[in-house]
Amino acid sequence: MTHLDRQSVGELNRKSRGRLWWSAYGIWSSLILSLIGVPVIALENSVGDTGIDAYRLQAAPYNLTGRKIAIGQVEVGRPAGQGLDKAANSNPTVRVRRLFVRNNSAQPNDLVDTHAGRVASIMISRDKRQKGVAPDAMLYSSAIGNDPDGGQPQECMAAQTVANQNGGDVRAINFSFGESLQRDPRPKPVLDGNALLTQCVDWSSRVHNMLYVISGNQGRGGFPIPTDTFNGMTIANSMALDDIFNKVDFFSLGSEPTMVIGRNPADERNVGPRRSVTLMAPGRAIATFKPDGSVAPPDTGGTSFAAPHVTATVALLQEYGDRMIRQGLRTGAAATSWTLDARQQEVMKAVLMNSVDKIQDAGDGLHLGMSRTALNIHNRTWLESDAYQNVQLPLDAQMGTGHLNAYRAYQQFSPGQMSPDAPIGAIGWDYRAVSRTDSEAPYQDYVFAEPLQGGSYVSATLAWNRLVELQDRNRNDAFDEGESFRDRGLNNLDIYLMRAEDTDINQSIWSSVSRVDSVEHIFHPVPSTGRYKIRVVFPNQANEPTQPYALAWWTAPAK
Repeated sequence: MTHLDRQSVGELNRKSRGRLWWSAYGIWSSLILSLIGVPVIALENSVGDTGIDAYRLQAAPYNLTGRKIAIGQVEVGRPAGQGLDKAANSNPTVRVRRLFVRNNSAQPNDLVDTHAGRVASIMISRDKRQKGVAPDAMLYSSAIGNDPDGGQPQECMAAQTVANQNGGDVRAINFSFGESLQRDPRPKPVLDGNALLTQCVDWSSRVHNMLYVISGNQGRGGFPIPTDTFNGMTIANSMALDDIFNKVDFFSLGSEPTMVIGRNPADERNVGPRRSVTLMAPGRAIATFKPDGSVAPPDTGGTSFAAPHVTATVALLQEYGDRMIRQGLRTGAAATSWTLDARQQEVMKAVLMNSVDKIQDAGDGLHLGMSRTALNIHNRTWLESDAYQNVQLPLDAQMGTGHLNAYRAYQQFSPGQMSPDAPIGAIGWDYRAVSRTDSEAPYQDYVFAEPLQGGSYVSATLAWNRLVELQDRNRNDAFDEGESFRDRGLNNLDIYLMRAEDTDINQSIWSSVSRVDSVEHIFHPVPSTGRYKIRVVFPNQANEPTQPYALAWWTAPAK
């Protein structure tokens, strides 16, 4: 196992973010909950319109359920499998495509874990009472196992095993577990992105074109690796107020915890100003299924239940993307906005982060039709965050860019890919590269085809990868135990909101110019109705002179 004294599989996975902590501090926590009046919310609400609004996508006319899309899961244990485990005989609603223990096939009734089963049910449950986010997705799951000498190499091996399934076509992998800094073999380990598991995630993201969705740090902390990923997404969990999931849970530590019971808060945050949380999703008081098919009572939950909402949303978007790619091939159109670029993990990251809910729209479209106002632990909105006021901070420390909304993610993704070679639509995305070679200008301009409404907000998100390479001793193009990774650093990209006619970035209206993050994010009002553009700039090179990126944007055309 990976954490603590390696007790039972289910007990060890404290990134369920509540069970052990809750038992130790139950009286105090119950008092808080009684004071704030948090209702118990079932899964249909977390997946429905008061949660991430994914049920709307499952229904006509969208009919998106994750068909033929492979997603993955890595945890300490594993869900039960039909025809393999006794527990699954009474659970026909959660069907896993294939099960592993690290890189070996799972053995009957071995390492079946309640927590892993509950996480899987959020993603793929077909039960009519509590349908998952992507009930028809193909889930591949690998358990790390209970080897007392195991650790990050075995966890990396499990992730690689899952990434290679379905002919190497798995679109996203869910990590609802974490590794302890106390068990990291580096001298004086810190969250700098260079633990082996974190480097493995960032390497696999690029090599396997995989979006890794990581449950955030929570409760008493202690298991933050690999929340310091650059290329993946780290998810905070939300709780429901007035029956709507919109508030960061009290037990989320976020990127910059100020108090952690029994631990040094400095050990639970990234080194330097780089923030870890990318967005939040429902995690508290969610009903799920145990491996035997019985309904688990809603409990405190946590980030490990928030992350699978994001992972399975990728399956819905990818089903739509594949549908449009096939449609383009059938029609034989010379020019199509749907190519294999739609499968890029950077695109999924930018689309999910840019389509979140921040501030509820009043019906005038100025806040881009957002359906709820997201709140941090202290009931402050994104407009009150330092990320809104500081161009060097693209993410809020607690909520990232805001709250996951699967339907808005579809709206963000569905217009298709657009090129800077022609004026762009109000909502869209692109996957491209920017270069610092002598023959090319180190920027790309995206000019909006229509004037933007004064007073409306522009939302834009840029995502790209840190370059991590495998030190492949036996040259088999795969990670093997005993091998390591090389961090070649992060190229620096920035984005600017500018008037269409301006050429100098010093004239920009707003920008996102972090020097340490692998994302940039703008959410800023348009000063007056007129023509605008987004500029992607490559100011500083750390590794290669050409940097691929994904850009997503959402604006409000002039009325």
